[in-house]
Amino acid sequence: MPAPDFVTPLTEFAPARLRGLPARFEAQKIAFGPVVFQCVRVAWKSGLLALLDQAGKAGANIEELTEKQAAQSGLSAYAISVVLETALSAGVVRREGGHYSLTRIGDNVLHDEMTQINIDYVHDVCYQGLFALEASLREEKPLGLKALGDWPTVYEGLSELPEPARTSWFKFDHYYSDSAFAQALPPVFARKPRRLMDIGANTGKWSLHCLLHDPEVRLTLLDLPIQLAQARTTLEHAGLLARADLYPIDILDFAAPFPGGMDAVWMSQFLTCFSLTAIGHIFRRAAECLAEGGSVWVLDTFWDRQRHDIASYCLINTSPYFTAIASGNSKMYESSAIVAGAEAQGLRLVETVDDLGLSHSLLRFERAA
Repeated sequence: MPAPDFVTPLTEFAPARLRGLPARFEAQKIAFGPVVFQCVRVAWKSGLLALLDQAGKAGANIEELTEKQAAQSGLSAYAISVVLETALSAGVVRREGGHYSLTRIGDNVLHDEMTQINIDYVHDVCYQGLFALEASLREEKPLGLKALGDWPTVYEGLSELPEPARTSWFKFDHYYSDSAFAQALPPVFARKPRRLMDIGANTGKWSLHCLLHDPEVRLTLLDLPIQLAQARTTLEHAGLLARADLYPIDILDFAAPFPGGMDAVWMSQFLTCFSLTAIGHIFRRAAECLAEGGSVWVLDTFWDRQRHDIASYCLINTSPYFTAIASGNSKMYESSAIVAGAEAQGLRLVETVDDLGLSHSLLRFERAA
């Protein structure tokens, strides 16, 4: 009788209480998770998954793949077998009669934009730095950031990140944040703000959307000087810099006030960059700078407000990046933590809009009576 193509893990060496339990298999998936991640990534990046996609249901054997790979990444038959056997164990490919073919999981790795952006982000930005996660958790400092460069936090170094980390970081950031911008404009501009502040302006994309949406609004962009330089370029290219004021600031300088008289204060995927203590100081200054009847808007991906488990899973597992690489003391928060932080600084939640973009919620606060 021929051996099966994939043998499920043996259990005879397990204690009696664990024998036959699926939980033990799931635990081993966690133990070997980094190994699986790297092998599947190589299968995608080297073109192996694309070759299997081209082969269709008939699939291809190692010899055929080796011949075709010679013109691409040049993986040997040995290397291909190592990578594909791990992909087989993860359900990314199937094997029948020695021929490998793609599964639906493999099809997602090969064709799904979100999956590819997440893989690149985890590998290029997070992977090496997460080795320092335990120490970062204990010290609440981004000790893994040294894998990318020498900055206090990642935000000072965003424009100087080495490639491919820089490209992967911005693709990840923009993929999630930009998806909600168009849907967020109508509720924000329903109250016809004339002066709008964009805190954490980054590359200026939200400010650009606002200036194009309303020819009468004036934007004030707050961020570190190195980030404002990129935002300036964005607005200059669009011919909209005349209606924008650039305000360099270190948000963590809690004594530094925000410019006053604002009809709307906007923060998009910004508060996740800070500790709860810092968030309190940000809300305090945001409340102080509001004009009469003004609003504070928070657009973010709260893991407790997701429709689908996959979204919550991705968000929760982004938090260790903030610990080890970004800041050392921030995370993907539950919405209740942000609301509590705002209320502690004299604001009250008056409006919530869910399901914007991919997985965003929009919160609007006003000064409490």
